[in-house]
Amino acid sequence: MAEDAQEVPQIALEAVIGFNGHVFSGLKVHPDKEHIIYPLGCTVIIKSLRSGKQTFLHGHTNNVSCISVSKSGRYIASGQVTFMGFKADIIIWDYEKKEIYARLVLHKARVEDLSFSPNDKYLVSLGGQDDGSIVVWNIESKEAICGSPASAQSAGHCLTIEYTNLNDEIFVSAGNGTLRVWELDLANRKIRPTECQTGQLKRIAKCLEIPNDDNYFYCGTTSGDILKVNLKTMLLNSCGPVKQKFSKGVNTLKVLKTGDLLVGSGDGMLSLCSGGNFKTIKSVQLEGGVTSVTLRGDGQQFYVGTEAAQIYSLGYIDFKPELIATNHNSAVKDVAFPFGTSELFATCSQNDIRVWHTESSKELLRIMVPNITCNALGFMQDGRSIFSAWNDGKIRVFTPESGKLKLIIHNAHSMGVTAIAATNDCKRIVSGGGEGQVRVWEIFKDSYRLIEIMKEHKATVNCIKIKSNDKECVTASSDGACIIWDLVRFVRNQMVLSNTLFNVVCYHPEEFQIITSGTDRKIGYWEVYDGSAIRELEGSLSGAINGMHISEDGKYFVTGGDDKLLKLWHYSDGEVTHVGVGHSGSITNVRICPNSRCIVSTSADGAILRWRYPQTLNHE
Repeated sequence: MAEDAQEVPQIALEAVIGFNGHVFSGLKVHPDKEHIIYPLGCTVIIKSLRSGKQTFLHGHTNNVSCISVSKSGRYIASGQVTFMGFKADIIIWDYEKKEIYARLVLHKARVEDLSFSPNDKYLVSLGGQDDGSIVVWNIESKEAICGSPASAQSAGHCLTIEYTNLNDEIFVSAGNGTLRVWELDLANRKIRPTECQTGQLKRIAKCLEIPNDDNYFYCGTTSGDILKVNLKTMLLNSCGPVKQKFSKGVNTLKVLKTGDLLVGSGDGMLSLCSGGNFKTIKSVQLEGGVTSVTLRGDGQQFYVGTEAAQIYSLGYIDFKPELIATNHNSAVKDVAFPFGTSELFATCSQNDIRVWHTESSKELLRIMVPNITCNALGFMQDGRSIFSAWNDGKIRVFTPESGKLKLIIHNAHSMGVTAIAATNDCKRIVSGGGEGQVRVWEIFKDSYRLIEIMKEHKATVNCIKIKSNDKECVTASSDGACIIWDLVRFVRNQMVLSNTLFNVVCYHPEEFQIITSGTDRKIGYWEVYDGSAIRELEGSLSGAINGMHISEDGKYFVTGGDDKLLKLWHYSDGEVTHVGVGHSGSITNVRICPNSRCIVSTSADGAILRWRYPQTLNHE
């Protein structure tokens, strides 16, 4: 399938909800002050601060691990991780053209950090733990000038690198017990390090910041203090704060024009400190450890990224955080649209259910249930409630406007509730569990009754779909069986068996056929009436298919899985008509919105992608 991906038209990616907050200093404001740049999986996203429009830079084969933007704004550089023994690419992007300017390949396994020289002449790159080297690249010729081991034999790993502001030949590196100022000797193609003297002080430096005049530089450490080092004499000038250290270490630093410092620490605190004695002037608590702080212009406004995948905007004067983007920070398990409308949709993951406005990608509601994972969810057809399945064995029903808990079914399943669906008359919920049971519940205004338990599956129930007349449902399980149940007599009508773990099943809208898929990468079409196989398609070349959904007219369906490709299929031809490329993690679920305007897909890396449904298909 992947070989054909070139010939098949691509689905246009409209928007991405997602931000990898674990990349240190991964969030940047472009010098044009109009755009922010950040990583998500193997994509680099450029987002307009005014319109919110996103542009995507595709080119990396694995997760992006670091980002740097040149002073002029002409170039963006991004480095990636890869597998042991393989080379990790650095890509320099042309910002205007939004395309690859150069691909630089030397480092092994991981690129740790990148920094542009002040006049866009050179790019310096630092390899990860298994590589341990620093390389200086000529941007014009796109070639490496020279390289050197990053730290002395006696010292630990180097973690960060930063160019000075006034000199294309001088940069600083820091890490575990290593702190060096490097000079580029272009004539002899060498870089020569000088160790900075810190006396008795042993620290692991995580970040570097060099003020514009290049007289001093600052290092943030895992111990929660900041070192100030003289760049000319390479001697330690001061270290602080003496008493109140920053909890969980200093992750990121920014120097303001006033000489004061913005400090982001691992406990989620953003502090403004004086550059002299490192005393905190003001501070604000954010959600998740702070990993990026970036200034817009001279720093009257700045943006902050955290490990909880949140992006905040703050002003220097009021220091009040405004949440400008929120995202899931762990795998998204399921996605659901309300009946008959595509204006909003809900997703669920560990700790929470979130309701999103489709067009603007804004979070409208967050329902928190700490330390528990929501496996599946859906909207009642009357739109009055969201029902959800949780791994603590409970079914929870919430109101969609306020997120208030309406009903909770305790001990619904013994090994977690893994699949859930509601009848079209909104009176019953059918749930499946990790132990393989299928249970039918009658739902009243604030109580419930267990009507029936159907025990035939031997393993986890992964998916449940109910027929439009509420008299029948189909369940897909990891035991290699899909069972069609009679919901009036509560007996098995038909069973489909295959040598696979079934992940997902769908009724064709005319309800005389079902399609299934799972770990064997096959898409199976089956007769509902007698359970016989009609046809089988190769769904993917690599990895399981995790999500599948059929359009309302029954002419097309979408699939997504571990190969990270979204595929749109013609139902009766069994051919792929369009492919969506953009996910960096495995696709966990896909939905075509009720009026076939867009497709929403969710992934294991916490991202939610919205695609434009090919309009030509709607008029056929």
